[in-house]
Amino acid sequence: MTLKVVAGTAHPVLASAVAEHLGLTLAACLVERFPDGEVQVELREDVRGADVYVVQPTGPPAGEHLLELLLLADACRRAGCARITAVVPYFAYARQDRRVRGGEPVGARLVADLFGAGGFARVVAVDLHSAAIEGCFGMPLEHLSAVPLLADAVRSTVSGNAVVVTPDLGAVKLAERYARLLGLPLAIVYKQRVSGSEVRVRGLVGEVRGRAPLVVDDMISTAGTVAAATTTLLDAGCLPEITVVASHALLVGPAIERLRTLPLRALVTTDSVAMPVSVAVPAAVAVPVRAMSLAGLLGDAIRRLFADQPLGDLVAPG
Repeated sequence: MTLKVVAGTAHPVLASAVAEHLGLTLAACLVERFPDGEVQVELREDVRGADVYVVQPTGPPAGEHLLELLLLADACRRAGCARITAVVPYFAYARQDRRVRGGEPVGARLVADLFGAGGFARVVAVDLHSAAIEGCFGMPLEHLSAVPLLADAVRSTVSGNAVVVTPDLGAVKLAERYARLLGLPLAIVYKQRVSGSEVRVRGLVGEVRGRAPLVVDDMISTAGTVAAATTTLLDAGCLPEITVVASHALLVGPAIERLRTLPLRALVTTDSVAMPVSVAVPAAVAVPVRAMSLAGLLGDAIRRLFADQPLGDLVAPG
């Protein structure tokens, strides 16, 4: 069986880097849109009998990228591939893993069902917002972690008086991993979400006075959580030397404007999604943005899956 890597349009740069890490070139395919927005895909390479890995994060616009991923999978299946794996560095709808109010859907379960209908044998994702959504999938979900990569990226810059801060209770386990890897104390900010872009802080547990905070989370969307946590930390007497670390930097809506106003030393993230064009110009954010490549992590995972080897240290702890 041969190994093939197929890329959608969500992040072709990352997909190419993954293929290069594996010593391959991307399988030839065409993805285009009709004037009415309808997506058309066409494989231009033989994948019959191949083990195919489709690299496509479902970052904004999530719906379009998700549909494109499903169409690519259907094209591969109809072309006779032996197995299809979805490599989704950023997995959208993971926040919709339960109903808070009666009129809401369980979006994570619906998306998992779509992956099943698409014929995927397994899914590879990185630092899911909710690890519990694995239970929504009928096929194996390999949950990789970028935490060791990001911890190594900031290790040389954190000082002895630093403190790891989680901006909400949902990220406590994540923050504990950073604190353990970096040998730092932990503080917790309690927040309440008011809307999709606004949060309200309820309290702070832990000593931050005179310390340089390292705020860690799985994702930054509108930066509302980071902004609220930063205000709370400054009011509590922390040093105005804040570093933010997040696996996924969506940076949508008011995110850039919010980040401009914060006393951030750096924003350290991964290239799980294509960085917004505005962030490509450093002055647009007024803070250094470092995006660590996931190509090695994803490439190593693909190589091991293709060889039916365990993922071991690549997988996020339960």
